[in-house]
Order: sequence, then C-alpha cells, then structure tokens
Amino acid sequence: MAQLPQHLTQKRLLKLLKSDKNLSSALTLFNSATSHPNYAHSPAVFHHILRRLSASKDPKLLPNIPRIVDLIRLQQCPCTEDTALAVLKIYSRNQMLERTVEIFEKMKEVFGCEPGVRSYNSLINAFLVSNQVSKAELFFRNFRVMNVSPNLETFNILLKIACRKREFEKARELIGVMWESDLVPDVYSYGTLINGLSKSGDVYEALKVFDEMFERGLNPDIMCYNMLIDGYLKKGDYNGYKGIWERLSKDSLVYPTVVTYNVLISGLCKCGRFREGVEMWKRMRKNDRKMDLYTYSALIHGMCESGDVVGAEGVYKEMAESKIPPDSIVFNAMLSGYLKAGRVSDCLKLWELMGKEGMRSVASFNILMKGLFDHGDIGKASSVWELMQESGVAADSTTHGILVHGLCDNGYSSYSLHVLKTAEGKGDVLDCFAYSAMINGLCKEGKADEAASLLNDMVKTGLMPNAHVYNALIYGLVGTSKIEDAIRLYHEMGKSHCSPTVVTYNTLINGMCKAERFGEAYDLVKEMMETGWQPGVITISILIKGLCLGHKEDMALNLWNQGISKGLKPDVQMHNILIHGLCTAGKTQLALSLYLDMNHFNCAPNLVTHNTLMEGFYKEGDLSNATVIWARILRNGLQPDVISYNIALKGLSSCYRVSDAILLLHNALDNKIVPTIITWNILVRAVIHFTDPK
Repeated sequence: MAQLPQHLTQKRLLKLLKSDKNLSSALTLFNSATSHPNYAHSPAVFHHILRRLSASKDPKLLPNIPRIVDLIRLQQCPCTEDTALAVLKIYSRNQMLERTVEIFEKMKEVFGCEPGVRSYNSLINAFLVSNQVSKAELFFRNFRVMNVSPNLETFNILLKIACRKREFEKARELIGVMWESDLVPDVYSYGTLINGLSKSGDVYEALKVFDEMFERGLNPDIMCYNMLIDGYLKKGDYNGYKGIWERLSKDSLVYPTVVTYNVLISGLCKCGRFREGVEMWKRMRKNDRKMDLYTYSALIHGMCESGDVVGAEGVYKEMAESKIPPDSIVFNAMLSGYLKAGRVSDCLKLWELMGKEGMRSVASFNILMKGLFDHGDIGKASSVWELMQESGVAADSTTHGILVHGLCDNGYSSYSLHVLKTAEGKGDVLDCFAYSAMINGLCKEGKADEAASLLNDMVKTGLMPNAHVYNALIYGLVGTSKIEDAIRLYHEMGKSHCSPTVVTYNTLINGMCKAERFGEAYDLVKEMMETGWQPGVITISILIKGLCLGHKEDMALNLWNQGISKGLKPDVQMHNILIHGLCTAGKTQLALSLYLDMNHFNCAPNLVTHNTLMEGFYKEGDLSNATVIWARILRNGLQPDVISYNIALKGLSSCYRVSDAILLLHNALDNKIVPTIITWNILVRAVIHFTDPK
C-alpha cells in the first residue's frame, strides 16, 4: 500500500487510488486519508471508491458502504447522480431493498442531487431483484406523476418484469410500444424476451422473436443463440437445435463462446447424445477454447451417465493437468460412474481422496450408499451411514429414502423400520419416497396391517401421502386378499385430493378379478374412463383375463370392442388372453376370427397364439382346423416347442390317430425337441386307449 504524503491533496489521493489495483488496499488507503489532518474527500474520490465497490461482488465489502454514505452526509459533499447510482446498484444487487429505498428517498439530502430516470430505473430493478414485482409495476405507474420520462433501460426492466410473470404477450406489446416511441429496442430487449420464452418451454415462439430481430435490422449476439440452443435441447428437440447451430455457424458476426460449448455439451448429454457431446468437446479443444469447471463437469457427468467411465477418467485427468480443481459435483459424477460400471474398489479409492480433500457432501454420501445397496453390500453401506453421522453431515430426505429402500430391498425390513422410526423421533426430514419404500417392503412380507399403521403415522407427521404410497399399500392389501380394505383406501385417495393412477386401477382390477368380483372390476374400468384415464392394454388385458376365468366371455368381448372403438391397439399378449378364454369356452370360431384379424392391428401372432388355437380345435375334435394351424406355425417361420408337440400329440391321440402321433414324436426328436414326462404320459395313455377292447 502506498504511503500518504504529509500534505495530502484530493487529486493526489485520487491518483494513488487509481494506481492501486487491489480494492482492499485501496479501501485501506481511503480510510487512512479520511482521518488525515486538514483533508476532506472530494466528490471524485467518493465516486471512484463507490464505483469500484459496486463492481465488486464480494459480500465482505458491504459494511463499507453505509460508512462511506455517512461520511458523504457529514462532509455535506455534493455528488453527482452517478455516485448515488453506485450505492443503489450495490444495495439492489444484494437484495437490500429497504436500504435501496432509503438512499433513493434521501438522495437530495445525502448526495445533494435529484434522482433522474436512471435512479428511478435502479429502484424498479431493486423491487424486481427482491421479487416484489407488484411494487415495481406500481412504482412505474407513478413515473408520469413524478414527471419522469422512461428510457430504453426502463422498458428493458419492464420486459424483465413481464417475462418473470410469464406475460409474454404483454412483453411483445412493450417491444411494439418501444418501436412506436422511437425508443429502439436493442439486443438486450429482444434477448430478455427470447430468454423468457425459452425458459418457459415455448422455444418455437422464441424463434419467431429471434427472426424478428433480423427483420428489424438487429444482429443477435451470441447470448441469443445460446438461449435458443439451450431451449431446444431442454425440450429434447434435436432438429430444432441443429437448425440454430447451423445458423450460428454461418453467422460471420458472432462466434461460439465457452458458454455456448458448455450449453451444447450439457444439453446433448442430457438428451442422451453423449457421443455428440464428446465431439463438441473435441471441437472446442481444436478451436483453442479455454474450458472451465462447468465444461469438464458437464462432460464427465454425461460420460458417466452413458457408461463410458473410462472416457470420464481421461477427462478427469486432463482437468487435473489444466490446474482446474474438481468440485464436489465432478467427484460425485465419478463416484456414480464407477458404481454403475461395477468398479466398486475404484469408487472407494476416490471416496478416500474426497475425504482428504474435504469434498464429501450429503449428495456424495447418498450416491455411495445407494450404489453399495444396489451391489448388495449392506455392511459397507451401513458403515457409510455411520460415518455420515460421525462426520456431522446432516442427512436429508433422500438419505433416509435410500436407506429405507436399500435395506428393504435386501431383506432387512425390520432394521429399515427402525431407521425410519428413529428419524421420525429425531424430527428428521422424511419424504414420501422413504414411506412408500417402507410400506412396499412390509407389504412384500405380507405385513399389510403394519404398512397401514405406518401410513397413519405418516399422516400424523403432516406429510400427505402421494400416489406411490397409496399404490404400495393397495398392492399389499390386494396381495393379502384384503380387497375391501384396498377399495376403502382407494376411496380415501379421492378424499385426500390424491388422484388414482393407472397403477392404482390396474392393481385393484387385478385384485377384483382374482377375487372373482368381475362386475366390480368392469365398473372400475368404466369409472377409470369417466375420470379421464384411457385404459391401456395392460388394464384391459387384466380384466379380460379375469372375465374369461369367470366364464364371462361375452362381457370380455364387449370390453374388447369398447377398447378398440376408443383407439386401443391390442398387442399379441392381449390377443392371446382373449383367444385362450374363447377357446376354453368352446368358442373356437370367434377365437379364429380374432386370430385372422390380428394383421389389422399390425400384430403378428406368436407361438402361444397358435398353440392356444390348435389346442382349442383339438378339444372340439376339429382335426382339419388344428392341422391348418400346425401348418401356419411352420409357414410363419415359427419353431414348434415341446408344448406345441404335446398339444398335437394329445389331439391326434384323442382322434384315434395314434400312428400319426408316433410319427410326430419322431419328428420332434429329429428337431431336437426333448420330450417331457407329459409327452410320455400322453403317448402311454394313447396306446392303452387304442388297444383297449372297449
């Protein structure tokens, strides 16, 4: 720090302050001059130090601001609006709204100047930064009363407000007003609207605004391109992204920045296009673009997600060579990558390094515990949990969810319940995932009553069950044949404003069918459709199977036709269920009609379809049609299995065609089909029956 001369002038101090590039030492110099004998700061000195403070984002320097403002007031030093603006911007950026308003209201008293339009803009922006949008709008409406004419900056702030409120039509109108008022919108104006639309998911409307810039003679900057690329990739619109990237490549006025490449790499990886993300990284290197922590982080995360942990290791090493220290996000991505690749020992080595570097966060503990549980290493996972508690790292709701789920999945539901109850007792944060995992674990062990009790405990804690929690318990109740309780819980969902899902309906329908309550199951499907759910193939299949088991084939056919009329496209399994039901009921001609119509649904019959039909025809003694189905199996390129042969052997034998059955057996052996005990039983009975004089 420079030494102050005995006779200090304001010009001399200003020169010393400008030459000192370190803000902290410049502040020390300023403070020393404040107490220097026979010296008082000039407006230029105050402006210089406050301008530098406004450019700094170090919160530790904030306490200097009120002290300097008090000094201006005490000295009664007349300053320009620029000096006051520096203070307004500092307070606004740090969301110190009350201080901002106070400075604005006392500008004349403190700084000796009246607030101009720039000061008014700073206060509007301060309201916006502090998320007090209604006050910002109210303050703007008083501009005319206060005889203040809005400028371009004012309108840009109003555009930010409109976009924050998702009032994009109003934002478009504001841009129109700007053109009409000769306040020509700039790139920032259009960029604000493009950013707002892209973040809201309406990237196609954002593109229209982007195109309007060219029509109006405005050249978009790289930030406008970045916003659109980010918007398209977040929407998963790869073709849209490619279109913007090609336009950027052809635009001679702008060039991709590090931010552009970061957006590209991160977005492509999140879209699952990991290879292209890596290619973009290579292009970045080729163009000598300096990579930052975000670049490496996005690439390592993407590679680990795609399973290329070896590639991620290479990027990690390059990062170290570039002297960019990895943060916890990078470490966590590598941890996750090693675990997904089954490289547990490498994961544990990295874990030790993270401990030495002080990089273990709650997310790190969660990733490691989940990975160890997934690999069935309960001992190590429990040790990590103990270490977490010893290290003083506070567990979050995800931690408890992983613990409960991992322990239940590995058969430790009792210990899992102990963990959950301990967390409840301590008042730890628990979420629906932990409870649904525990309820699911108890239900799998047939402890539906305990699971129901846990649901009541959950509600008492003030946590509202979601559909996953209800579905887990309904599944458990259905599994223990407690259909009435399951139905009661289903109705409770509606009272708790928790809408049933397809899983809820499927579980109940399946349970009702098993309990032979087909009419109620049928009614539930109708209710499902009335509430806006379109029953899928699984739902309809479950009910058709149940109806067929209950010998209600007509209702099953009616349900089939209703589904088809609503655009349902039955798959081969759904066809097989109904064909089996019709054949069992002796309605083989209806089953055959259904089989012949399968092509209309682009659904190729499989071996099960043919086996079912063939068995149905043989049971009716229809040897001709059964033989046709066998021929179709071969013509369609399907390989008959032991079930096919058993059906044909039994059918031929029942039609007193034992010699043909023996020939078919030889055919099976030639095709390397291994006969089962069922095969031999069929043939033995056939021979006995054939030689029986009766």
